[in-house]
This record gives sequence, structure tokens and C-alpha cells, in this order.
Amino acid sequence: MSFKTESDANPVEHRDDTVAGASTLLPTLGRRVREIRDRRGMTRKLVAREAGVSERHLAHLEGGEGNVSILLLDNIARALDVSLTDLLAPETEDTVERRLIRRFLERLPQHRLEEVVFRLMRDFGHDEAVRRKRIALIGLRGAGKSTLGGRLAREEGMPFIELDREIEKETGIPGREIFALYGQSGYRRIEKRTLERVIREHPRAVISIGGGVVSQPETFELLLSNCLTIWVKAQPEEHMARVMAQGDLRPMAGNDEAMDDLKRILDAREPLYAKADTVLDTTGETVDQSFMKLRQLVMS
Repeated sequence: MSFKTESDANPVEHRDDTVAGASTLLPTLGRRVREIRDRRGMTRKLVAREAGVSERHLAHLEGGEGNVSILLLDNIARALDVSLTDLLAPETEDTVERRLIRRFLERLPQHRLEEVVFRLMRDFGHDEAVRRKRIALIGLRGAGKSTLGGRLAREEGMPFIELDREIEKETGIPGREIFALYGQSGYRRIEKRTLERVIREHPRAVISIGGGVVSQPETFELLLSNCLTIWVKAQPEEHMARVMAQGDLRPMAGNDEAMDDLKRILDAREPLYAKADTVLDTTGETVDQSFMKLRQLVMS
């Protein structure tokens, strides 16, 4: 393989109800945050400082706009002296369903709570049909993101966007120099800003994203919330072989150590990559075989 770097109800009515619910989740959450803040007599500036977020971010949240990180939402809940569950299932609008949801959330360990809350916000905080019009491929180099993504974009008549290239265009600096000048944290800030612009400017697109995006929760949640996200993966040996086949011989330097590092990276990131909507394993397959699988995933 050669890569370049239900219910008995009317289904229509059911879909309409789902979209309606999706369009109200973020505004409802925003009103809830604002109500609690007013009740506590806290200014937006004070809550933002206590939660470690910008006033602008908090204003967007209270206005029911944009995307909110689960981690930051938890910080805001702490600043308001309420639980994350209280923000998402307020007692002032209690119903049997909300009580059941609240009890379920309260029994979950913290790491599972963050996962469940994120999936609720991803699946119901946005119009699902809109989200699926942007297809994001994530994973390490050599998995096949560029080859498969470019081919899918051509066949679907959509723009193909490689985020690394967009970052270079935005800064006017090669990627390696960005790291040298600003460090990893600076690069990740530019990456988030560039992704926000790409999402804003492209309602339909196939986007190839570098594997390190999962290391920044806010940026990764932004991606997952606005795109149908597919983890393109392969065995470590194939990752390295494909990169070298492209003419990049750097992995050959200290090959055993490089392979160990690659395996450690994959192991560490696997739980994060697994948050993607679905997985495409290209191990041992031709481009055509993997592309047919990709088409099926996108169409399902």
C-alpha cells in the first residue's frame, strides 16, 4: 500500500425533535450559567478569573454560542460552587427524565463523567447533519490521511484541507520554524485558531489533522463537535515504512529507539483517538481497499 504523507413514532417527526433538542442545549446551558452567576451575585469578570477562562469565552457560553470545553465547563461549575451535573440537569426544570439522568451521572466516576458529558454535547449540542458535512481524518503520519482524504474530497467535490499547510499559510512560516520560534504550546495555540477559521469558512470539507491535536483538549473537542471525525490508523511498522517510502529517512536514525517511541506514542494516545466517531484501519490494505472502507464509513 502506498500513501502520500426505534421507536414507533414517525421517523421524520423523530428527526425533527432531535434537531430541535440539539438547537436548544447550548442556549439552555448558557441561561443556566447566567442564572446561577446572578443568583450568586458574581460578576462575569470574577467567575472568569476563578474558572481560569476569558470573559469573552464566558460571554459566548452564556449567550449559547460557540463550543465549550468540558474541562473549562467543569472549572466554571466549580467557580459557581455547583456540580457539573447541576449545570446540565437543573432542579428548577425537574422531570422524571432529568432525575434519572442526574442519578446516572452522579454514579459515574470522574473519567467516565467527562466522556459522557462530552458525547452529549457533541451529539446534541449541534445539528448532526451539519457536523457530518465536515470530515476530519486524524492519526499519525503514514496512516494514509493525505492520500485517502484527497481522493475523497475530489470524488465528493469538496475542498481538501491539510491543517498543517493552513497553519503555515496563516503564519507565513514553515511548521518546523513555528515550533522553534514559539515552542509546542505556541504552535498548539496557532493550531486551534487556524482550526476555528477553517470550520468557520468551510461548511463542507475533508480535513487532514496532525496526530498531536488530541493532546489539546479544547482543540480536540472543537474538532469532534464540528466534524465527523475518523481515526485513520495502522500498525507501527507500517506507519514508519510508509513515511520512509515517501523519502523521509529520519526514522532510520536510531531505528529501534524510533520504533519504541512510536509505539509509546500510539499507546498513550489510543484512548484519545478512540473518541473519534469511527476508526479506519489501513494495515495491510491497498489504497483502493482502504478508500472503499472510508466511503462506507462516510456514507453510513
